[in-house]
Amino acid sequence: MMKKQLMMMAFASLTALASFGAAAETKLVVGASNVPHAEILEEAKPLLKKEGIDLEIKRFQDYILPNTALASKDIDANYFQHVPYLESVMKDHAKDKSYDFVNAGAIHIEPIGIYSKKYKSLKDLPEGGRIIMRDAVAEEGRILSIFEREGVIKLKPGLNKVNARISDVVENPKKLKFLANVEGALLPQMYNNDEGDAVVINANYAIDAGLNPTKDPIAVESGENNPYANIITVRRGDENKPEIVALVKVLHTKAIQDFIREKYQGAVIPVDK
Repeated sequence: MMKKQLMMMAFASLTALASFGAAAETKLVVGASNVPHAEILEEAKPLLKKEGIDLEIKRFQDYILPNTALASKDIDANYFQHVPYLESVMKDHAKDKSYDFVNAGAIHIEPIGIYSKKYKSLKDLPEGGRIIMRDAVAEEGRILSIFEREGVIKLKPGLNKVNARISDVVENPKKLKFLANVEGALLPQMYNNDEGDAVVINANYAIDAGLNPTKDPIAVESGENNPYANIITVRRGDENKPEIVALVKVLHTKAIQDFIREKYQGAVIPVDK
């Protein structure tokens, strides 16, 4: 009888310890684009587990819902956007106090590419050529900067290129038409359908569609001094939470940075701060 009681007490103690361990683990829910963000987070998952953090990844296919989910507190953070886009979203929702987000850390850069099935370079584009772009004002400056770098257009002198808009093009000898009216996820299909003379595709959508963002474009954005690093975004005040700090720290580790370099071969470039 005594032996049975001792066994029951030991079992109860082990159950209590297991419950304590489970309770001590912190759950962290992060919304992310399918590629490369969710893939990078999957690689970070076991490293966070060692820190006592159970990472749950919610995958999104667009650029709207991750911020909606963050505002409604359905997720703790998101990982899909760069600072200029975040700032434009907050400006659009200036009257909504739930859209008060901050950058908790920059993780990687995805140089944007310009693709064409008809032409080999931007200089080969025809007069009146149609350039199909994503419907995001925050992307216009980075795209137009590529065209200016290639000598195809000129932007207003002295302008901060991040803030450049299509209306800031002051020289356009080819009379190119910049059509910023397509949802990002549809751009690879438009390229495959040979629509327009050139299609601008974000690297995450290009990779997801089986394109090579370093070899397939006719022009690619530079990765140096690039202000469009993809970030971990959180609600203001959450940036110093231990689990958020741990997430950013893990994503900056050599193990994760090496994973990014090896897997994406320059299509995604890690940043260390």
